[in-house]
Amino acid sequence: MAVKPPPSELLETLVLKKAALVVRALNHPLRLQILYLLHKNAPVSVTTLYRQLRLTQSVASQQLAILRQANVVLPIRQGKQVFYEVNYQRIKEVQHLAFQLLEQIPVNA
Repeated sequence: MAVKPPPSELLETLVLKKAALVVRALNHPLRLQILYLLHKNAPVSVTTLYRQLRLTQSVASQQLAILRQANVVLPIRQGKQVFYEVNYQRIKEVQHLAFQLLEQIPVNA
């Protein structure tokens, strides 16, 4: 019979998995370019985004979907258009978690 980890450990595992999703989303040069563009010009429409980065609409949408799934960007619907901006709160949460993880690493590791 498998032993279940305590609820606090399950929660911590879930938090780590969500943070890993964000890190994977940020680990791509094109997605970093998208975030930089959003940071400098937000909110930005999908059309503006793919034109400025010289992408096809489908590539831009695929990359935005990955960033949305990681909750790194926030969609803002205005009529038929969707604009995006950086979710700074989510970035701060993951940054905080990364610092917590670093503090748990033994000095002699």
